[in-house]
Amino acid sequence: MNPQPRLAFDPALPISAEAPGIASLIRDHQVVVVAGETGSGKTTQLPKICLLAGRERIAHTQPRRIAARTVAHRIAEECGTELGEFVGYQVRFTRRVSRATRIKVMTDGVLLSELAHDRNLERYDTIIIDEAHERSLNIDFLLGYLKRLLARRPELRVIVTSATIDTARFAAHFDDAPVVEVSGRTHPVEIRYRPVGEDVDEVDAVAAAVGELAATTSSGDVLVFLSGEREIRDAADAVNALKLPGWETLPLYARLAAADQQKVFQAHSGRRVVLATNVAETSITVPGIRFVIDAGTARISRYSARTKVQRLPIEPISQASANQRAGRCGRLGPGVAIRLYSEEDFNSRPEFTEPEILRTNLATVILQMAQAGLGEIENFPFVEAPVASQVSDGLRVLQELGAIKPRRRHERVRLTRTGRLLARMPVDPRLGRMLIEGARRGALRQVQVIVAGLTVPDVRERPSEHQQAADELHRRFTQPPVGETDSSANGEPRRHTVHTGTRPVKQGRGSLAGGDFEALLNVWEYLRKRRRELSGSAFRRLCRAEFLHFVRFREWEDLVSQLREVCRELELPGEGDAAMDVVLDCLLTGLLSNIGLALPPPPKVQGRRRPLTEYQGARGARFAIAPGSACSRSTPPLVVAYELVETSRLWARTVGPVTGAQIERAAGDLVTRTLSEPTFSPRSATVTASETVTLFGVPIISGRRTNYATSHPEQAREIFIRTGLVEREWETRTPVVMANRFAYDEAERLTDRMRRPELLISDQALHDFYAVRLPADVVSGATFDKYVKSLGDDSALRLTPADCMTDPGALSVTDFPDRWQVAGLELPVSYVYDPGAGHDGVTIEVRLEQLGVLEPEPFTWQVPGLREELATALIRSLPKRIRTSFVPAPDFARRAVAWLRERGTGDNTAFPEALGRALTALTGERVAPGDWRPEAVDSHLRPTFVVVEGRREVDRGEDLAVLKTRLSAKVASRLTRSAGRIATTGRTDWDFGKLPLTQRLGGGVEGHPCLVDEGDSVGVQVVDSAAKAERLHAAGVRRLLTLVNPSPIRWVVSHLGNPEKLALGASRYDSVPELLQDAWLKASDRLLRAITDPVRVRSRQEFWRVADMVRADCPTTTGAVVGTAARALAAQAVVERRLAALPEHDEVRADITEQLANLTFKRFISATPDPWFDRIPVWIEACETRLVTRGRNPARDERNRAEIMELEARYGRLCDAQPSGPLLADVEEIAFLLEELRVSLFAQGTRTLVPVSAKRISQAMGRIGR
Repeated sequence: MNPQPRLAFDPALPISAEAPGIASLIRDHQVVVVAGETGSGKTTQLPKICLLAGRERIAHTQPRRIAARTVAHRIAEECGTELGEFVGYQVRFTRRVSRATRIKVMTDGVLLSELAHDRNLERYDTIIIDEAHERSLNIDFLLGYLKRLLARRPELRVIVTSATIDTARFAAHFDDAPVVEVSGRTHPVEIRYRPVGEDVDEVDAVAAAVGELAATTSSGDVLVFLSGEREIRDAADAVNALKLPGWETLPLYARLAAADQQKVFQAHSGRRVVLATNVAETSITVPGIRFVIDAGTARISRYSARTKVQRLPIEPISQASANQRAGRCGRLGPGVAIRLYSEEDFNSRPEFTEPEILRTNLATVILQMAQAGLGEIENFPFVEAPVASQVSDGLRVLQELGAIKPRRRHERVRLTRTGRLLARMPVDPRLGRMLIEGARRGALRQVQVIVAGLTVPDVRERPSEHQQAADELHRRFTQPPVGETDSSANGEPRRHTVHTGTRPVKQGRGSLAGGDFEALLNVWEYLRKRRRELSGSAFRRLCRAEFLHFVRFREWEDLVSQLREVCRELELPGEGDAAMDVVLDCLLTGLLSNIGLALPPPPKVQGRRRPLTEYQGARGARFAIAPGSACSRSTPPLVVAYELVETSRLWARTVGPVTGAQIERAAGDLVTRTLSEPTFSPRSATVTASETVTLFGVPIISGRRTNYATSHPEQAREIFIRTGLVEREWETRTPVVMANRFAYDEAERLTDRMRRPELLISDQALHDFYAVRLPADVVSGATFDKYVKSLGDDSALRLTPADCMTDPGALSVTDFPDRWQVAGLELPVSYVYDPGAGHDGVTIEVRLEQLGVLEPEPFTWQVPGLREELATALIRSLPKRIRTSFVPAPDFARRAVAWLRERGTGDNTAFPEALGRALTALTGERVAPGDWRPEAVDSHLRPTFVVVEGRREVDRGEDLAVLKTRLSAKVASRLTRSAGRIATTGRTDWDFGKLPLTQRLGGGVEGHPCLVDEGDSVGVQVVDSAAKAERLHAAGVRRLLTLVNPSPIRWVVSHLGNPEKLALGASRYDSVPELLQDAWLKASDRLLRAITDPVRVRSRQEFWRVADMVRADCPTTTGAVVGTAARALAAQAVVERRLAALPEHDEVRADITEQLANLTFKRFISATPDPWFDRIPVWIEACETRLVTRGRNPARDERNRAEIMELEARYGRLCDAQPSGPLLADVEEIAFLLEELRVSLFAQGTRTLVPVSAKRISQAMGRIGR
């Protein structure tokens, strides 16, 4: 049986004297505002006063969990009851109440969550909102909600209380509610200002202040207010370093385990320094505190409207907070408050702390309001209404989480199924969203563990004196097991592909695929396993040895159990485990605003540490991974963080690597997709675009190819028709498309022949043809094929060549033949219309073996369709004095071509000459053949010859004669191979049968078989022209004569005199025997030509007849040839001696030296034809005469030298213009005439072989030049 509670009031507390009056006000008014100063006893006495006023069920809120627990303990103690019976409390995940509980102390967040299932708070008849001056988000929402609720519940009583409250604002909010002011401190507090100098650290100043109090006082504990946990640890080290005897140091902050928090309220013998954050600022009374040291700062939660993240910057506290802190030391007796800032600084600070509703995200409030059906947030009666941007940000967060449905401005917020579940969860909406996704993906068990682990302080401790040992022991949690790979379990590509759209996650050596989140799971699994294996005391010893906080782990377990209970109540399935990437997918759903993309690292500076990798966060934020994270060294390209906290910079804490595909899945419709560079893909026959996927400004996927028709069907259809069908980039064998392309190609071929491209339909017309006939849903090759198959008859989609031309009747195909008939051959002709290109115009294909039988003249006439244009161009190329007689040129060209056609002029004559005759006949104006300039006409009017061998192109060009010369060797080789058995080589006797003059080789080609000189043997080849065959055959026959007849050289040598032998030794031959062999060859040639024409020697019988005749006279003829050579070489020796006496740079010396080199070169004997061979000694002796008579008439000599030099230069140009290979006989003849001219000029007493003059030689060169 529970004892009856006592309702006694301590007369030492100022509020006790006001208890009857306050109770009366509570009975008579719905709202009472109590302004009680610190130490007035309002927190513990007001619930008892409410009972005194007849209230039965009292809800008493506190802003912090530690305050709720300690206040409940204190009230239960004063009432003389067990905690959890008459007096109970409830904080998040911890509940100690029963049916008998009449006073329930709770955090304001717990009371807010009860609205979800108790809209009118029927279980309470009195609600006390304590410490309202803190103006937390929950307090402001409760005050607004209670204002509405009071109208529905007249019996409900609300007491609003605080030590330093803005009473006027709250009284006005509740329609001028009565205000009770209760005096506070029973003992004075001395305020001492000790501003910290610029060179002094705050921690050192705290240690100095503690040292001052220790030296000047003998009793009383010290309460130090600091901004955060790190500052508390640093201050503890500094105070402990003072080594004050009998002193101990204790921390106090919200994340501290409950058991550790409770230590500050336990009795102790010595003196104590309590290092606390602002959790000790209100409500709780730490016993024994006589001194306060106030650093004057606190971490104030602020929501950044720019980065959309909650920040925890260190800021100066308000005057109200400073006074609250100072009041903590005036409870037991006179106290001293040391402020580590100046009095001027204090006076310049704001009077009250800015309400949290003006500096935080409103997502939770909006969610609860929507669940409770409280209407629009813009119309909710807040004490101070939040700005519109904060409301928008809160709605944005809920939209990210998928908790609310799309809404217009000022429209009521409507929850989705996810939102209704989130509203029933006693956790932050982001964490709740993770749990819901975990249930959906089969990963709820793991997500519950991670969510609970993110809520409690990290169980891994790093004592300053054992940091390295702790890091070594904890490293196992951040490394994968041996043999584990980082491959994805759900089929994610292991490497970067166009489907993932991002770089692979390059995790550091030994890093976890799940980063810090997986490390939390590893810690959980390890501790759970060890706890099952060990006894309770052994497990606690293990935790201490491995620097794992046992109490925090126990709290973690409690939270996991409570989360599982909540999920069971919400019927969320929690069976089974999932792969880590699935777990990350679930976590991402609640952390989409906390993703980041790695930026390119800054350049490393020599001698400095590697700079931190920055990440581009959502909405322009920049952050870095906190150094303690498992991902801090691996720097994954994409990460997600549990929280972004701004201290010295924006840090990401509890980080995991993710991929773009994971973020895309989790974000759903929240991502922004930007398509660029739509192009047609020939292989897939679809229009694809480069897709960039961003989430809140962070590019998560770049350059991924995607189907453009999905979002832009009209543009995709346009691109498909224009690029795939009109421009033919679609690689298909669809019959309709192939038929249309064939028809268009045929029309294009015909218009190109006529060089009338304007007759071909335009690309736009072809596009319009398809655009009119294809339905709107044809956007790709697949949809095109599907549509064609659906048609019974596809003729409407088919084109004919006539459809592809604007005026089909304008074509004259016969004027542009496919074949050129010439010399009994039919040569393929093709046409290209590409002005300016090298292949523009008419192209004639010639097989290599056909090249020799073709002559240039027929091709100068061009095809009939281009003949008038060619005539016009030729007329315009005439000199102006002639051209003016034929204006306008097109008319005269047309008349001239008609004149030639009427008279049937053949094409054996070059067209310019025939055109000249026609113009002369029509006008009487004579056009000389030399006036025409065929090379000046446009290139498309000059046929291009393409020489092919099989399917391979051998050569091409516009000059047929040049091609024939350049390819003569290849033509001969080709003809020889085509001749079959007639061709032979390496023969030393006539044992190959009779050689015909011509040989039919097929395809209209006629070859000319002949003997060829191979040096030590002869062979049989087939060449392309009779003249070439005649020259080669003569050389082959004379060589064969030397091979079958006995050598006359011994006889010739025996008949030579010594002078002759000496002269022969000075030749340019390598040896005298070589010269004699060449002389024998010359003698055989001379005897052969004396007997018969070498061309007639075509059979073995005829050859041996000639050989027998040559054999008889060969010794004497060879001797004569050797004698001529000896005479020439002897004369040359005399000339060379005279030249040696002349100056080195003498012009005459240079001229004669070059002349001699051209006369007595190696093999000059057989190379110089008759009758000119016998003239060589004469020419050389004329050189001697020139040297002897030099100087007698210098002017004449110079005139003669200039004349001969001019002719020599002109002859050199003529030779250079000849095709490669042996010179023509007419060209070679001019060289010998030049030698005769030298005789007539420089040795006038010597007779010439033929009449010769400079004019005759010039005329001969002119005839050849034409």
